Amino acid sequence: MDPTALLLSRLQFAFTISFHIIFPAFTIGLAAWLTVLEAMHQYSGRPVYRTLFEFWLKIFGVAFGMGVVSGVVMAFQFGTNWSVLSKMSGPIQGPLLSYETFTAFMLEAGFFGILIFGRPRVPPWFYLFSTAMVAVGTTLSAFWIMVNNSWMQVPTGYVLQNGQFVPNDWVQIIFNRVVWVRFPHMLLASYLTGAFCVAATGAWYLLRRTYRAEAHVMLRMGLALAAVLLPVQLFIGHLVGDYVHDYQPAKFAAIEARWHDEQPASEVLIAIPDSSTESNRYAISIPVLGSIIASMSLSSKEVGLTSFAPQDRPPVAIPFFAFRIMVGCGFVMLGLAWLGTWLGLKHRLERSRVLLWGIFLSFPLPWIGILTGWYTAEVGRQPWTIYGVLRTADAVTPFLTASAAMTSLILFVAVYAFIFSFGTYYIYRLLRAGPAGLGGKPLHVPVPNRPMSLADKMPAIAEAGE
Repeated sequence: MDPTALLLSRLQFAFTISFHIIFPAFTIGLAAWLTVLEAMHQYSGRPVYRTLFEFWLKIFGVAFGMGVVSGVVMAFQFGTNWSVLSKMSGPIQGPLLSYETFTAFMLEAGFFGILIFGRPRVPPWFYLFSTAMVAVGTTLSAFWIMVNNSWMQVPTGYVLQNGQFVPNDWVQIIFNRVVWVRFPHMLLASYLTGAFCVAATGAWYLLRRTYRAEAHVMLRMGLALAAVLLPVQLFIGHLVGDYVHDYQPAKFAAIEARWHDEQPASEVLIAIPDSSTESNRYAISIPVLGSIIASMSLSSKEVGLTSFAPQDRPPVAIPFFAFRIMVGCGFVMLGLAWLGTWLGLKHRLERSRVLLWGIFLSFPLPWIGILTGWYTAEVGRQPWTIYGVLRTADAVTPFLTASAAMTSLILFVAVYAFIFSFGTYYIYRLLRAGPAGLGGKPLHVPVPNRPMSLADKMPAIAEAGE
């Protein structure tokens, strides 16, 4: 095994998954938002909900396409760079990915076609049902991916036969209790991503003094949803921490930058971890709080990194700082959501341009929180690919050379840069054009045998919006 090839393969996977996760996180939340908009339009008859639905449907379509393309390309590296992992875990991970295809992709692709082409051809109730099925499909996609990843974090329900992990209890694999804290955590993160993107768009339009009716709906609904979900997300996040504490104590110690066993344990708020001296520099700590957070006890003994062999310890700096960035993003979003919702109830939100700027500029925070949360989970799992049973160094393709890994990394960066540049620019044009439909009518009805007719009118609309 070439250590340079291993490093490049890890960098490639980190890059591709970081790029790909942006789009599913957005579309999961956006699909739920579209369902709410369609339901409210059919219930109230207010044209503003229809206008917003048609507007966000176009953005959903672009983001959904980018997610599919980046996901398909990303899967190639399992065969090129991680063939040992694919061979050993294929009997479990292969079926799980197939379940995603047969359930999630089927719902998303089938019913999304109805959303684009079917409004004038199906009854309203069936159109609402189709919208909900797209949302269910995106949720199922997240579920199967989280089942897959959770099995790698806490492997269960398998036996080792002929060098492969063979399932002997699918119930344990799918209904692993770890899944039922990690999946809601990811699902809520996606809903918060959608909520803050919608609210930020509404704030942007109010700052520009355009589309005021639609902007008020987006801003208030987005902030209200975030205000309710964020406390729940913080609680679910604590439950995720409990699973890490119980099943992955080395990761938990790295997140806390706890080098030595402590009883009771302090909580390191901020520091610069120094692996060479196995200590923290410039640490700011709160005594006893570490035991309270970890075990809900004032006197519990918490394990430190020196209790593990050096070769079994994860890197410390990345999970330590990434976790704090994630939590910081959560509290900033919580403050904005609560303050914005309170001012909205007082009918003063639209007059607070400082807060509107804060909400507008906050749109990257959910993505930063998701990415840093995944960095915490995945880097903290090292040196294992499948925790406790398969090391990352043993999972890489054994004959992979550094030059081949570098070539594939450059190709992935080039392909993803191309996708991201054009997709992001087109979404920006859509956002800048704004919800320009009148009376709840779509701007341009697509033709089934010309799918790209959905985009034909957008350059002119974007120019009019400018």
